[in-house]
Amino acid sequence: MSTFFKGSTPGPNTQNYNHEEASRTTQPLATTAGVTDQQWQPRQSPSSDYPVERPYDEENRKPEVPGSPASSTKDEVTYPEGGTQAWLVVLGSFCGLVAGLGLMNTIGVYQAYVSENQLAEYDESTIGWIFSVYVFLSFGCGLLVGPVFDRHGPRLLVAAGSILILLCTFLMSICTQYWHFMLAFGVLGGTGTSLVFTPAISAIAHWFMVKRGNATGLAAAGGSVGGVIFPLMLQRLFASVGWGWALRIQGFIFLALLIVANVLIRSRLPPKLGGNSMPDFRILRLPAFSLLTVGTYLMEWGLFTPIAYLTIYSIQSGAMSREFAVQLVAIFNAASSIGRWAPGYAADKFGRFNLMLITLSICMVAAFAFWLPGAVLSDGSHPGSNTAIKALTIVYCVFGGFGSGANISLTPVCVGLMCDTQEYGRYYSTCYSLVAIGTLTGTPIAGAIISANGGAYWGITIWTGINYLLALLCFTGARVMLAGWKMNKVY
Repeated sequence: MSTFFKGSTPGPNTQNYNHEEASRTTQPLATTAGVTDQQWQPRQSPSSDYPVERPYDEENRKPEVPGSPASSTKDEVTYPEGGTQAWLVVLGSFCGLVAGLGLMNTIGVYQAYVSENQLAEYDESTIGWIFSVYVFLSFGCGLLVGPVFDRHGPRLLVAAGSILILLCTFLMSICTQYWHFMLAFGVLGGTGTSLVFTPAISAIAHWFMVKRGNATGLAAAGGSVGGVIFPLMLQRLFASVGWGWALRIQGFIFLALLIVANVLIRSRLPPKLGGNSMPDFRILRLPAFSLLTVGTYLMEWGLFTPIAYLTIYSIQSGAMSREFAVQLVAIFNAASSIGRWAPGYAADKFGRFNLMLITLSICMVAAFAFWLPGAVLSDGSHPGSNTAIKALTIVYCVFGGFGSGANISLTPVCVGLMCDTQEYGRYYSTCYSLVAIGTLTGTPIAGAIISANGGAYWGITIWTGINYLLALLCFTGARVMLAGWKMNKVY
């Protein structure tokens, strides 16, 4: 019986893997970076029918971060890498994210409607705070959700999140005042999305390592599918049945999706014995992890600006009808659904960080090459340019949507390269509890930029592009620290 480095190796081609029977012995865990790993006995869940095997490739083994828990000698952890139960978990996560991230990806439609109806007397920056609080809580609540998932699994978290998302949707159907929307959508919706989103992504890490990018991408594509269906659905329902019943119908769809998520999402690996339930910010002592966190912070600033303002920009440009402006959100999210799955699939073969760098570059180029020229032409000083504005905006939605899809699906996988699976929720929540600060301020900052430019939108396109450029530099630095300068290396 052979004993190998723990876990299946992310990134390399699966045909090169050797399969060995995993050791069942327990080893003491080392103490590094101020984080003490307790001794625990690895086991499979009672419901698991999979053999204790794992793929391994010595040549392509992931680089270790000095001083990180991943660099210590650890017990054997195995991953099914497929099978009925594993893919049912992916299906459950997909359904949960159609509801949770579908709600998030419909922000632009909600914001465009309420800014012209219930909240018409407020400026864009003030309205933006409602949706910023929502996004902030969606990611910031990971400060507690991730560690609770590590200790207790996803069941209670997903159930609580489902209740809050449903309350958010049905209560929002009767909102009329600013504080109504802040409480219903900002607080209840944001907290509910976090309680569903974090366990849905984290549970997949219990079932996949080599195929984790593909599995996570498939699940995360649910958010983009929701972002295609719900804007188009709401566009018709607003005209036919009004705001109230449009939101109630959406709520009943959420109910069906969240029932499936509650039934299918489950964890597999045992909890970390003796651990506490709070993130350990000493993890930030690892330079690569700190760069990844800063890069993700900047990336979220770039991501949510078009999600929040693309519809309003398209309407106010005068080059597109209101109906087509809503359809642009669907185009953006349709491209994003492909971008969440395809880079994840390719990342398992060519490297998770490598694909992240490529998709960040696509986002940056799309903002500067397509959205910026369209926004400049739409400032009112270029008559007869409506066709060019429309064409540039459509091209931006395709490329920007595709590139931004990986912002959601690849970031959790990149975080997973730096830690053990039992510590994944802690690392993930530590990262996103800080990133959430960026999501809280990003949309109001973009709104303030629009106001400062007299209602012109070219400023937020530059804001978006610069954030993606800086995020690209941060992720590049993290990759170099982990895998060196050879960009043809699978990592």
